[in-house]
Amino acid sequence: MSNAGDVTPALVARVVPNVTGLDKVFDYLVPEGLVGRVSVGSLVRVPLHGRRVGGWVVSLGAPDPALPIERLVPIAKFSSVGPSDDIVDLAHWAATRWGAPRIRPFLVAANPPNMVPGLPTARRTVPVITSGAGAVVSGVRRITPLTDPLPMLEAIARQGPCIVVHPVPAATRAIANRLRRLGLSVAMLPDDWAQAAAGVDVVVGTRTAVWAPCPDLRSVVVLDEHDESLQDERTPTWHARDVAIERARRAGAACVLVSPCPTATALHWAGDRLERPSASEAASGWPFVEIVDRTDEDPWKRSLLSSSLIAQLRSAGTRVVCVLNTSGRARLIACRSCKALQRCERCDAAVAQDDRGLLVCGRCATERPMVCQQCGSAAMAVVKPGVTRLREELEAAANRPVVSVTGDTGDLPEADVYVGTEAVLHRVRNVDVVAFIDFDAELLAPRYRATEQALALIVRAARLVGSRERGGRILVQTFVPDHPLLRAVQLGDPGRLADAELERRSMLGLPPFRALAVIEGAEAVPFATASGLEFAPTPKGAMVRADTWTQLGGVLAATPRPKGSRLRVEIDPPRA
Repeated sequence: MSNAGDVTPALVARVVPNVTGLDKVFDYLVPEGLVGRVSVGSLVRVPLHGRRVGGWVVSLGAPDPALPIERLVPIAKFSSVGPSDDIVDLAHWAATRWGAPRIRPFLVAANPPNMVPGLPTARRTVPVITSGAGAVVSGVRRITPLTDPLPMLEAIARQGPCIVVHPVPAATRAIANRLRRLGLSVAMLPDDWAQAAAGVDVVVGTRTAVWAPCPDLRSVVVLDEHDESLQDERTPTWHARDVAIERARRAGAACVLVSPCPTATALHWAGDRLERPSASEAASGWPFVEIVDRTDEDPWKRSLLSSSLIAQLRSAGTRVVCVLNTSGRARLIACRSCKALQRCERCDAAVAQDDRGLLVCGRCATERPMVCQQCGSAAMAVVKPGVTRLREELEAAANRPVVSVTGDTGDLPEADVYVGTEAVLHRVRNVDVVAFIDFDAELLAPRYRATEQALALIVRAARLVGSRERGGRILVQTFVPDHPLLRAVQLGDPGRLADAELERRSMLGLPPFRALAVIEGAEAVPFATASGLEFAPTPKGAMVRADTWTQLGGVLAATPRPKGSRLRVEIDPPRA
């Protein structure tokens, strides 16, 4: 029994308001009735500027001696169970890693979709194994495009609670259902957030699942680690792979990155912890890859339709998907009379032909009629056609309907031949042949990740067409038939590229050996200058570089933004 003179020590909560653009943390008094219920990560309602707003408790402690206790306003309401204290700590790490001045975006990613007043009963079916035979080991597992990951996931889940991340929502649902049929308890995010926090065998979700609750975590598995969807397009541009690696390290858990074509970042992290498929698995896990050599073609008279492609188009009953990452009618236009490449009269960039027949500058949006600015001729040659024009050529060659597909296309009509940007690879099923019409545009793109991204397209195509045994075929038209990537996929061994790619990145000071960020906006160059980091101007802003991600993110987060500026800071840009 307490004495009459005893006074309960005041408890103060530091709260991050869930208000866009508000970067401050505020102190609130925890009412006696909420002591023991409010913890780090709890969602609460607090008074702020005359209204009540939601927020997260990010720390609890004694009052600041410099701040009179009488000035503190009490928390108005406990709303929900929220991210655990280790996830809040992880959010602080991520804010520095991705140059964010606040942790709110990471707490939003970790938040339950609905209010959770209390947790249900845990539903685990397997015990936690902390060590010994069969314990999961961190590293990279390279599989084939057609390898079923389910046996591997089941074996990992039998060793203790794990998180499984896949970039595609439909795939996460399929994985969750299949694991349930094996007798494992599964929480599918975001809907099963509360059950995940209570305890299950497996937590499954897309990239935000790396922030999901999972008591006694033993493993984090990231499937298709190469997929760019694992990186958030909004700032801060956090990547699920890197969050998974750090979270596993802090929890003493294993991190397993799985992919048919692991990125250089993953391979550099793994070192010698790389598991490869056997020769027999590699042979059966890839389709047939046909390289169409175009080096003898006249660049001014050539058609993008090779004889190999036309043969596939005219094969009755063969479903063909043609990929060309060039929308519109034509991307490069030249005058037939004077051979001049058509450029913008305002900014000198190459112009493209849109579906209206006008020449349009992609840089400054200037439009003009289809007339040569050098000689006045209206006779033009298409040097690089777009999807719209290519569809017409394909339809004439195939003598059957061809459907064009872009990222903006709605419902697809049924057809045997499709053409489109790489979006078509995500929209069509039951395909016999995938043809890359101008693969050099991906293979030789002016991006340091061009090889990785080109390989990811082939992996996606391989999954569409299936194995060699069922007749799956990928047709690649190229002017560089001896490129190491093409030889590697023909042999079903993309690992042959790894050493050369890592050596090139190291020599050029590119990720994962150094840290890179792109800053866009009118004040990007002054901001980069103020940061004191190594930088170079770009058409849209500046590119900055540092020795480590921690240094880069920390400096960018600490550098004051120019007043009134609207800067976009993209750490580890995928398309730089």
